[in-house]
Amino acid sequence: MEYLDGIIYSILYLAASFILFYIGKVAYQLFHPKIKVAEELVVRDNFAFSVAYVGYYIGLVIALGAAVYGESNGWQLDLMDMGVYGLLTIVLLNLSLLINDKLILNKFSVKKEILEDRNVGTGVIEGANAVATGLIVLGAIHGEGHGFGGPIVTGVLYWLLGQVLLYITAKVYSAITPYDVHDEIEKDNVAVGIAMAGAMVAIANLIRFALMHDFESWLITVEDVAIDVAIGLAFLPLARLLTDKILLPGRKLTDEIVNQENPNKGAALVEAFAYIGGSVLITWAL
Repeated sequence: MEYLDGIIYSILYLAASFILFYIGKVAYQLFHPKIKVAEELVVRDNFAFSVAYVGYYIGLVIALGAAVYGESNGWQLDLMDMGVYGLLTIVLLNLSLLINDKLILNKFSVKKEILEDRNVGTGVIEGANAVATGLIVLGAIHGEGHGFGGPIVTGVLYWLLGQVLLYITAKVYSAITPYDVHDEIEKDNVAVGIAMAGAMVAIANLIRFALMHDFESWLITVEDVAIDVAIGLAFLPLARLLTDKILLPGRKLTDEIVNQENPNKGAALVEAFAYIGGSVLITWAL
C-alpha cells in the first residue's frame, strides 16, 4: 500500500512540476511581450533565439528543482510549497534575465543582436545566463533555516547576492581575456560567446553549492560564498592556462578563438568545459 501511495504522490508532484513549467513558459512571454516566440522558432528559423530560448528552459528546470527537491512534509504541504516556491523561482529567473541583459552585456542591445542580427554568440551567452541563474535560484531557495523575514525573504536575498557575484564574474572574465569580449561577441564571434558562457555557468555552480547549505547565520553564509567564489575566480585564469598547455598543446586559445578568420568553436568548447569541469571538481573537493 505504501508503495502504491508513493507512486500516486510521485505522479502528483510530476503533474505539479509540469504545471509550473507551463507557467514558466507563459511568464517568459509576459516578461518579453515584444518577442513572437513561434515566429522566431519556426518561421524565421532564428537559431540564435533558439539557443537562448532553450537555455531559458534548462535554467527553468534547474530552478524548479528548488521547489521539488527535498524531504517530504506530507503531500498537501509539499504541493503548497511547490506552488509558492515554484512561482517565486519563475519570477526570480525572469527578473535575472532582464537585469543581466543590462549589466553583463551592457555595450549593445541583446534583443537586437538576437532577433535582428541573429547573433548566435549573444544567444549562447543569453542561454548560459539563464542556466547560471537557474543554478543560483536553486541554491537560493533550497535548504533549511532562514534569517529575518522568513524563508522567502532569505531566498530573495540569497538570489540578490548570487546576481551580484555573477556580475563580478563577468567583469573578472573580461579582465583576464586578452581581447574585448563585448566587441568580439558583437562581431558575431560565436567562439567567444561559448567560452564566456562556460565561465558564467562554472561560477554559478560554485555559487549554487555555497548557497545550498542550511542557513545558520548571514556571516557564515557570506563567508562560505566568498570563499567558494574566490576559489572559482582564481581558478578561471588557471583553467585557461591549463587548456592552453594540456588540452590544446602547441596552440594558443586566443589565436584559435580570436586571431583567425573563422574562430575555432571547438577550441572554445574545450575552454568552456575546462571551466565547468573544474567547478564540478571544486564542489566535490570542498
